[in-house]
Amino acid sequence: MHTLTTRFANDIVSEFLPSQKPSNNVIIFCDGMPGLPGKKKKLMEFYAKKGYWAFNPRYRGAWESGGSFLAHSPVEDIRDVIDGLFQPIKSIWDSVEYDIYPKNIILVGGSFGGPSALLLSSDSRVNAVITVAGVVDWTQQTETEPLDWLFDITQQAFGEGYRMTRKNWDKLKSGNFYNPVNQLEDIDPTKVLMIHAKDDTVVPYETTQVFAKKMGIPLISLRTGDHLSSSILTRWNMWRKIKKHLASLMT
Repeated sequence: MHTLTTRFANDIVSEFLPSQKPSNNVIIFCDGMPGLPGKKKKLMEFYAKKGYWAFNPRYRGAWESGGSFLAHSPVEDIRDVIDGLFQPIKSIWDSVEYDIYPKNIILVGGSFGGPSALLLSSDSRVNAVITVAGVVDWTQQTETEPLDWLFDITQQAFGEGYRMTRKNWDKLKSGNFYNPVNQLEDIDPTKVLMIHAKDDTVVPYETTQVFAKKMGIPLISLRTGDHLSSSILTRWNMWRKIKKHLASLMT
């Protein structure tokens, strides 16, 4: 199964796979960072076979997408993708157009992408949200990947893969930008399911646990697993739980 590529709102490049069954259901994978393009292929294939149009967009300023990373909130990037789903989706390579007419839209946010998914849960077009080791508070850093270190290593190791300035990156430290704990009004807890490992050394489990309890969000806590990848969503025992969550929210 070969992934296709499209572009949203001029800037945002996204891989996608059509559903392998007749369906108007869409799942959008909001990436962690830093990361490499193409790493979600097996995950997208899994959900395409389950009857979802699967999309994996690059944030503005990341990889093939235009713009400057974090000049604006990544929430706006994913919102632009959602807007674009209600128009014909054109495959860049062969110019074939697909009309989805979305009925259900699911957001999956892994790590850095967690806030994108959470902060769009209040959008009436979004039916369900899943986070995997998703950040809920940027002011709670770990010794493993503090923000200053992550900026330096991203620039050194990924070069122009992430085109960002220190000024824009430091907005994360303020706690007032792209930060779920300070934007509770944008979160609909009835749509959300969170997954996190207790031994996560990158995104603190305790912070997620407190947040989930405060918001009344169900939290699947794994004893081990460290900083979980969204690929965990393809495991049979996890898929059963995901399927139940989605069934309760999809129309």
